[in-house]
Parts: sequence; C-alpha cells; structure tokens
Amino acid sequence: MSSNASLLTELLIRERPALLRLVQRILGTDGSAEDVIQAIWFKARGVEGGVAIDNPRAYLYRLATNLATDHGRERSRRARLLADHYLWGPDEVLSTEEQAMAQDALQRVLTAADHLPEPTRTIFRLNRLQGLTQADIARRQGVSVTTVENHVRAALRRLAWARNA
Repeated sequence: MSSNASLLTELLIRERPALLRLVQRILGTDGSAEDVIQAIWFKARGVEGGVAIDNPRAYLYRLATNLATDHGRERSRRARLLADHYLWGPDEVLSTEEQAMAQDALQRVLTAADHLPEPTRTIFRLNRLQGLTQADIARRQGVSVTTVENHVRAALRRLAWARNA
C-alpha cells in the first residue's frame, strides 16, 4: 500500500465518526451513509503514492462529500426510474390508439404539475426533477423533512389522479 493510501486509511479510521455525520447530513437518514463510508475506504486504499497529498484531511473530506453527493444523485435517479416504471408501466410496443391515449395522459399530468399549489410544486420539482434529497429541500425551504414528504406525496397523488382521470 502506498504512503498516501496508508495515511488516508489511518486518517479515515480516526475521522470516521465525523465523516459519517457529514455523509448523513448530505444523504439524510436512509441508512446508505455506511455504504458511502465503505466506498471512501476503498478509494483511499487505492490512492497512488507518487506525489504526497498536501492536506490529507481536506482530501478525505472532499472525497466523502463527492461520493455522498454522487450516491444521492444515483439514488434519486433510480427512484425516478422506478417511479416512471410504476407510473407509466414497462416499455412495450403500443398501438396507435394506445400511443394517443398515453400522450393524453402525459399532457394531463404535465398540466396538473403546472397547476400544483405552492410550495408543493417547488418541492416536487426540487425532489423529482433536480434530484435533491428531502433533507436538502427541508433545509433549503426551512421546513421539516415530514413537511417535504407530505408535499411530495400530495403531488404524486394529484399527478396519479390526473393521469387516470
């Protein structure tokens, strides 16, 4: 193991509680923070030793922030894909009539999304279109995570109702 990798691994062991708190602040409390800490460990062990790292602590915290952010984006992307699958159904060949009906349903959903009341519309867009976590939205909007959850749930109910209307 390179000297950089050794130094970062030792630092990770010492800083683990603080790094875990940082990752939890970024991701919320969904239990995936431990996965990110594990990914940090793997990355730290793979760092080459050619040039010494000037500030290993800053390097480790930047690595934690980047991996947590990437993990959160991937989680949001997977959630959107899963929601699309359940909202619209699996990909299949549609007849012309089914395509027209699907276009109508899509137009109803888009219209309903434009007419969501505030702050539901903003919260829904931040969560589902921009990929922010509910905890991030709660901090940004100055409300609780439960309030954000309720707004997202309300938006999804309205959009599902518009799709099926």
